[in-house]
Amino acid sequence: MLQTEPGVKKSDHGIDKHTALTFSKRKGSEIYYLFAAANEVREKFRGRKIDLCSIINAKSGACPEDCSFCAQSAYSKTNANVYPLLNKENILEAAISAKKNGVKRFCIVTSGKKPSEKELSEICTFIYELRNMDLLPCATLGMLDIEQLKQLKDAGLNRYHHNLETSEAYFSEICTTHTYKDKIKTIEAAMSLDLSICSGGIFGLGESWEDRIAMAFALKKIGVDSVPINFFTPIKGTPLGNGEVLSPLEALKIIAIYRLILPECEIRVCGGRSSTLRDLNSHIFAAGADGLLIGDYLTTQGRNPEDDLQMIKDMELAI
Repeated sequence: MLQTEPGVKKSDHGIDKHTALTFSKRKGSEIYYLFAAANEVREKFRGRKIDLCSIINAKSGACPEDCSFCAQSAYSKTNANVYPLLNKENILEAAISAKKNGVKRFCIVTSGKKPSEKELSEICTFIYELRNMDLLPCATLGMLDIEQLKQLKDAGLNRYHHNLETSEAYFSEICTTHTYKDKIKTIEAAMSLDLSICSGGIFGLGESWEDRIAMAFALKKIGVDSVPINFFTPIKGTPLGNGEVLSPLEALKIIAIYRLILPECEIRVCGGRSSTLRDLNSHIFAAGADGLLIGDYLTTQGRNPEDDLQMIKDMELAI
């Protein structure tokens, strides 16, 4: 039993739902005891190595889905760029730059429900080239079926990323053009091919702590490998454009509780990190994170990769 926080088990089972909900009510100095517990669990199950990934927005905008947080939705009126699938040279140039920053995973992201057959074929050539660069290729291409996923795996895909976004109970509040079950179906298809699975969500969409914890346990039941934690960034022109960002300590508490629920998973901090955490960016590791998306996000700017690499070094962690 950890000495820092009662109820935390040093096992691969993690804390239960009741304990997670109790921890979610921690405030003030009590939060730091929670961080200490999460940090100890990270050290035990994940060590002191930070897994770095980077993404490229390979096809942007004009998405027919109505996700209320997304600048690329055709239902929103934003200044997000709209362009077709990038060519191989653009993809590889970005991958080379990411690799120089210590990234070992590189993810190709496209807007829309799924790419066309022609686009998927082109993406397969990108993945093959990424493999030849000794990068682990990842893809975020929407709701693919098993045959499409098999094409990607045969090309060398290592991991498929497909966020649940939030709990099943809250999902219809943020999207109506596809369902939570559609997402589960895609993830199950990828898992049936033994692809590594990266799935998490966005926090700060108006969901409750019960929703946050429900999603964590859904991910645990699925058996995902990596859990990306994104923090909501309001973008003018979207239905949630007038929303507010989470406080830094609330965001860090989410990371810590996810670590305690999912001790053996990669807990990867991604979008919204800079604007939400501000001066507390380095606290993500003390709160239990062991993965980081560096560079820019899909439609918003990230931190300078050099600053993130220095932060990891200053925390006496490794990549």
